[in-house]
Amino acid sequence: MNTFVKKHLRSMRGIIRILFVICILTFIFATPVYGLGVDNNTAEENTGMNDASDVGLNGNIGPFQFNLDTGSESGALASTLQILVVLTLISLAPSIIIMVTSFTRILVVLHFVRSALGTQTTPPNQVLIGLALFLTFFIMSPVFTQINNDAIKPLSAGEITQEEAITAGMAPLRDFMLEQVKPKDLKLFMDIAEIGTVESLDKIPATVIIPAFIISELRIAFIIGFVIYIPFIVIDMVVASTLMSMGMMMLPPTTISMPFKILLFILADGWGLIIGELVKTFY
Repeated sequence: MNTFVKKHLRSMRGIIRILFVICILTFIFATPVYGLGVDNNTAEENTGMNDASDVGLNGNIGPFQFNLDTGSESGALASTLQILVVLTLISLAPSIIIMVTSFTRILVVLHFVRSALGTQTTPPNQVLIGLALFLTFFIMSPVFTQINNDAIKPLSAGEITQEEAITAGMAPLRDFMLEQVKPKDLKLFMDIAEIGTVESLDKIPATVIIPAFIISELRIAFIIGFVIYIPFIVIDMVVASTLMSMGMMMLPPTTISMPFKILLFILADGWGLIIGELVKTFY
């Protein structure tokens, strides 16, 4: 056993020596030579410097050559920032749709409906999200139309600047959120932001309106979900008491009550009733 270990130690030492020699040779040949015997013109050619009129930085580091250019045109940097802003807005578009529209309330209520029915994955999440998304487009269509007419079309025609387009586009969203937000939620975030009494609602910043709107949407959605749960809880209680009176205590009540809840939901035209009343809460 000791002989086997000694052989492996010797082989490892040989490998380490070879790697050490390779590292030294690589460092020697990769290091640039400066100083003695180098002509200034030759050095300037090797570094690859451009004329003084060019905006950039070129040079050599060992065997590698690099070139850093900030763009000689004055509008290049502004165009780059515009592209960056557009890409950022595109990446944040789903969050914006969720947070400043009716999507949150609709989706939470639909999840409450599925939980009250007792169906675990029916309808699936993709169906609920798709339904909530199209209902959002239906409810928000007047707002989106006003944004298109007041902000997007004038900006595309060059009639207004980007700052004016953002202000014009935010105005319909602010009006929609202020119609749905609860005064106490708005006051809560104004107190947190240390904003006193304002002369008009236009003076309230969007950073205060958006979180207040989200909290209000969640509160309304939970209230609607509680109302939806009540008839299904009654069915569960009736089924559970019936099974207990029959001595079937080992049988899960949810297994028996689910068909009755689905039957009640169908007879009452549950989807039409819930969706219709849910949409009316925004008007």
